[in-house]
Amino acid sequence: MTLRIERFSAQGRTVVRLIGRVQSECLAEIEAQIEGAAPHLALDLEEVTLVDVEAVRFLSACEQSGIELLHCAPYIRHWMASKRPGQGDGRGGRGEAERGG
Repeated sequence: MTLRIERFSAQGRTVVRLIGRVQSECLAEIEAQIEGAAPHLALDLEEVTLVDVEAVRFLSACEQSGIELLHCAPYIRHWMASKRPGQGDGRGGRGEAERGG
C-alpha cells in the first residue's frame, strides 16, 4: 500500500487522515488536501506505517505552522525533533524509519 488520504470534519475542525506510507512523492497531494482548511486543521497519523526524511520535515513544518498532529507515533516525533535546527542530522544511518508493531 502506498498512501490513502481521507478528509472529513469532526468537532469543528478539518481532519486529514493519512493511511499507509508518507513519502516525498505524496507531499504535493497532502498539501492540496490541507490547502484552505485553516484555521482548525489536524493531520491524523494513526495509520501511517512508514515515513521518509522529506515527510518528516513536512510534518514538522506543518506542526510549526499550527496544524495539529493526531496519533503521531513516537518514532516520528523523535525523528521530527532530531530534524529541528541545531539537533544534528538525526539520521542514525537510516534514510527511512518503519513503525514497529
